[in-house]
Amino acid sequence: MFGIGGGELIFIMFIVLMLFGSDKVPEMARTMGKAMAQLKNATNDIKSEIQKGAADNGFDQKMLSDLTNNITSEINSVKANLLGDTNPLKGISDSFSSEINKAKDGLLGENTTSLADISSTTTVEKDKLSEEKIQNDKLNEEIEDSIGPIKRKK
Repeated sequence: MFGIGGGELIFIMFIVLMLFGSDKVPEMARTMGKAMAQLKNATNDIKSEIQKGAADNGFDQKMLSDLTNNITSEINSVKANLLGDTNPLKGISDSFSSEINKAKDGLLGENTTSLADISSTTTVEKDKLSEEKIQNDKLNEEIEDSIGPIKRKK
């Protein structure tokens, strides 16, 4: 009710009790109740008069709801059209992302086949590389023995 919590309502009642006293509070509550009832009756009367006036002019409830639904749907379609064109590069970015995905799939497909081939030949290649390293080390040692230590640039 009006966004007022229980604690706030008790505080307001305490302030009213302090201001007006305990003898006037019940009388004020009756007066407030009568005023609320009169306000409710007045709003119901105004609402019924508006509905009678609309019915007399040829507007029934179904026609009014159809009219409001049509207006709402038109507003929503205009919003969709306006908001849909906010990103003109959307089509380009979609095509780029699809091309990137195709390239990834192509690379992953090639890598899986090449990894299978490599895994079967890795032991042979490792042996060849280790033999080449041993030969290079021997060659470097022979060069250093014949011409002196090699100065390496750092």
